[in-house]
Amino acid sequence: MSAPHEAGAPDQYGLVGHPVAHSWSPFIHGMFAKAAAQNLVYRLYDIHPDDFRRETLRLLTGGVRGLNVTLPHKQAAAELVNELTPRAARAQAVNTIAFFEDTTLLGDNTDGVGLIYDLERNLRVDLADKRVLILGAGGAARGAVGPLCERELRSLTIANRTPFKARKIATEFGDLGQIVACTFGEIEGPAYDLIINATAASLQGVMPEMPPGLVGEQTICYDMAYGRGQTPFTRWATSLGARQISKGWGMLVEQAAESFSLWRGIRPSTQGILAALAQHD
Repeated sequence: MSAPHEAGAPDQYGLVGHPVAHSWSPFIHGMFAKAAAQNLVYRLYDIHPDDFRRETLRLLTGGVRGLNVTLPHKQAAAELVNELTPRAARAQAVNTIAFFEDTTLLGDNTDGVGLIYDLERNLRVDLADKRVLILGAGGAARGAVGPLCERELRSLTIANRTPFKARKIATEFGDLGQIVACTFGEIEGPAYDLIINATAASLQGVMPEMPPGLVGEQTICYDMAYGRGQTPFTRWATSLGARQISKGWGMLVEQAAESFSLWRGIRPSTQGILAALAQHD
């Protein structure tokens, strides 16, 4: 971990993904660094899946001290590192890599804790005894299941286009509580308290076909994706009269703060950045 300093060349960090051009992470980490007086730079690295292992190791051995990992590399990153935090091991998905001077490559997953932080602290959602539905069963969903199950939900359902991945998560996390796994067409009502979109629908512009009756007047709909204006998921939620609709800006910022804390030993305040990003929405 590094103490605040300004002297010398800045420490290097960045984001690996494919694509990454849309990312707000350099802006967020730049604001964190300025507020915490940390001398660092944060860059974007667009790496094709076929090149992920080779190029990521090249970055880390070439002086990069930490990386965030986004689609589609989170599960490949879990196989790349030589040590996993318990929550990353549980998720089998990594969104944060820290390279320590003893050559340890530590993989962490701050997605789930970032989501919980945003739901509970920023949006004031009480998760206890709630019926929760997660749409999608990829790395983003995997990172969220463990922290959600710790909140004593009434029920958790994971729905995916094909059932295999959803069933795999339900089995792997079954010791934390009963998880229902199904296809999108098999989701059963009544209306859920919280629906979390962890699919790539918001990136691809298409919302999967859903059964009626999932959204009620008390339903909170949360899109893990972020971007300007409405997404297919938020349009769907709006059309069905959801009580509250949020996009993943808060999760993005809170998971970034957790990553920053792992790298630098300081958890930066997030309120200023959340306010700045709200103006871009």
